[in-house]
Amino acid sequence: MAYRVKLNVSQIATPAPCFFSVIITTYNRANLISRALDSLIAQTETDWNAIIVDDESRDDTYCRVLPYLKVSPKIAYVRQPHNGESAAKNIGLWSATGRFITFLDSDDEYDSLHLETRKSVLLKNPSVEFLHGGAKILGNQFVPDRFNYKKMVNLNDCVIGGTFVIDRKLAISLNGFRDILIGPDADLYERAINEGAKMKKINDQTYVYHHDTADSITNKFFVNS
Repeated sequence: MAYRVKLNVSQIATPAPCFFSVIITTYNRANLISRALDSLIAQTETDWNAIIVDDESRDDTYCRVLPYLKVSPKIAYVRQPHNGESAAKNIGLWSATGRFITFLDSDDEYDSLHLETRKSVLLKNPSVEFLHGGAKILGNQFVPDRFNYKKMVNLNDCVIGGTFVIDRKLAISLNGFRDILIGPDADLYERAINEGAKMKKINDQTYVYHHDTADSITNKFFVNS
């Protein structure tokens, strides 16, 4: 059942179990989130549910999301007090029921084969706990280095969190995302490696990473730094 709540995870209705739980975090992206949701609904792979975590948007995000909630029982919505990207992702993580957790940033989109290709790789490689890679990058090819904000690094040399597909038990054992200004995804990736997680990179570019808008977190950081 789709839902709208304002406080904590204990208030969230439990989605039905599935192969993928897709976590979509958003903040003031009413003009972009429909593109992301349309791409999710268009997936050839159908064994998924999704949790939209709204970080207390001040625009009409909920009005844009509401038609999707009415149409698809697989999509749920929760609104949290404004607390940042990592906290929003963790809300989704703690309430997810999928065997694997994956992500769709609200300003990005999936190719229609995205989840199907990931599921195929995971079924052929049952020991893999953490799948990543396969992003088509649109726009600015550079982001600030998370250890030196004045230095720019090419996105091809980075891990892109939207492409992560993580075994839910592993993600929970890592305590989710830490509250880091730049690079909470890379931090999670490194902690998974340090814990000996079985990792695999995929090259199919089916995650469309829109780094071509001023609303992108790292683009906004670059402008404001």
